[in-house]
Amino acid sequence: MHYHRRRFIRRHAELDGCWVDYLLHDQPVRFLKGKLRLRQVTRLCDDGHQTQVITSRCDLRDIEVAYRMFERWRQENFFKYMREEFLLDALVDYRIEPEDPTRSIPNPERRALDKELRTARADLAELEREYGAAAAANAEQRRPTMRGFKIAHGRLGKQLRIARARVARLFEQRRDVAKRVEVRDLNERALVKLATERKHLTDIIKMLAYQAESDLVALLRPHYARVDQEGRTLLHELFAAAGDIRVSDSELHITLAPLSSPHRTHAAQALCKMLDQTATIFPGSRLRIRFSVRPPPRIGLAFPGSPSERSAATAAPAP
Repeated sequence: MHYHRRRFIRRHAELDGCWVDYLLHDQPVRFLKGKLRLRQVTRLCDDGHQTQVITSRCDLRDIEVAYRMFERWRQENFFKYMREEFLLDALVDYRIEPEDPTRSIPNPERRALDKELRTARADLAELEREYGAAAAANAEQRRPTMRGFKIAHGRLGKQLRIARARVARLFEQRRDVAKRVEVRDLNERALVKLATERKHLTDIIKMLAYQAESDLVALLRPHYARVDQEGRTLLHELFAAAGDIRVSDSELHITLAPLSSPHRTHAAQALCKMLDQTATIFPGSRLRIRFSVRPPPRIGLAFPGSPSERSAATAAPAP
């Protein structure tokens, strides 16, 4: 359904640290003769295109529904990042456990037929375009009737009929194949799978680590201009930085080495200052953790001493 522009309301909010702006129309909808009650959030784009989102989430604001739908590429980036940086797909162990024989999975036979049918439809479409181009270029003074045209293009017409028959045959064949089958229908032997308990546990730990990293990125935002482009890279450098550990009676001091550039070092110092304010206790002890980053050196190793010392040495007369 296409709605008039005046029915849309502009929504503006900050979600996940990003400002989003949509023109939205929110209304309840019913299906199955009124038995199924859902919610429809429609977005109006700048080019006039309208996109409807059907959801059962009535607890979310309309702009949150739109954000989750139209910014879902973030989910793809999340899994890509987790696979590359946290080895989400890595094999944890080689233990196996019995598989549920009644578990439903997509039918491999139907999947193969789907692939063959897509190829057949593409071949048919190509022949139809070729046949249509030949009809458009037909000279009426040479072939004034359709019969003459078909005779002249008999080979192409035969290929077209064969392609149509192939599509119809595959379509009928696929109709008799179930979309999903049980695991036991594919293999009569004892069914096993890799154990999942340890994998689930490690995945939870990795996701918690990602969330902690995301929270640190949010803390960096006021202190690092390119946090959206380089925030996680800065944190990776900070995690791998060398440092010193000093233990006192009540505190655990961790002093990290300067980072690759002064502005990154200053951002890391601001982050450590904020972490200090949390008064975190090191697990299994009563020691409060103190974080700090050594300031970047003002001069290189080729010019030892402070600038004032070098100036004094230059101004001093030779003995």
